[in-house]
Amino acid sequence: MSIDDAQVARSQAVDFWNRILVPKFSKYKHILVGGLSLHSAKIFPSLKVKQGDRVVDVGCGFGDTSIELAKRAGPKGSVLGIDCCEAFLEHGRRDTKKAGVANIEFVEADVQFYCFEPVHDFCFSRFGTQFFDNPVAGLRNMRRSLKPGAFMTMIVWRTIDDNPWLGLPKKIVLNYLPPVEECVPNCGPGPFSMADTEVVTVQLKAAGYEDVEFERVDAQLMVGRDVEDAVAFQLALGPAGEVYREAGAAAERHHAAIKSALAAELTKYQTADGIIMDSSSWKVTARNPS
Repeated sequence: MSIDDAQVARSQAVDFWNRILVPKFSKYKHILVGGLSLHSAKIFPSLKVKQGDRVVDVGCGFGDTSIELAKRAGPKGSVLGIDCCEAFLEHGRRDTKKAGVANIEFVEADVQFYCFEPVHDFCFSRFGTQFFDNPVAGLRNMRRSLKPGAFMTMIVWRTIDDNPWLGLPKKIVLNYLPPVEECVPNCGPGPFSMADTEVVTVQLKAAGYEDVEFERVDAQLMVGRDVEDAVAFQLALGPAGEVYREAGAAAERHHAAIKSALAAELTKYQTADGIIMDSSSWKVTARNPS
């Protein structure tokens, strides 16, 4: 794929994010930020970020990770938060102001093509790299942001079978609707595209990194305040939501049955804190050669 072809492919995926996914992500921010932050919270104490560091946050979304990184970098450090969706960054700017954090710059850009300066001490991404149309190109460009010897850490989902909060609802919906065809517009390769450690190791080495390491991270996520919230979330986003969205009229015909089946299953995970389900990710660390 040429650079021009890659840019077209990414522009289509970026358009899909902005047109289809942003409104839904914003509606379910309470689930996405509240849940995904459990994975980053578990690994933040071990990140190679110190006071005064310059940090890049790739696919920063609503900016919650940028705020945490900025606190670790301190007032003499800085964070460059990058995302392809300006609507997400608007949330980040508002939340940053509320938090009283002044050392973050948010930039709307496609990370795969952004012109980084190699002046950063650390690069981070939480569930953002899995959507690169060309993973090696995206990872290589992230490496270009780093000083020699500096580290990159990304969090990526393990397999769908390791993530029943997404896998189980998809299986239920597929009992009523056909699988998604490969040719439909989408947000990129998808949430599980970096689940295979051998594949990701090859990608990182091809992108010029060394000292690649993986660490498993498990967390229980709140996937809805109650059953109704959880069912609505699953039909809007994730693998089940994709199947439901692409089925069109068939989804409408089977809506009541699908909703009932999801509710029956998700009720099993009801707790005092909401619908709680298991999830699993990889913490992936790699170094820019000295």
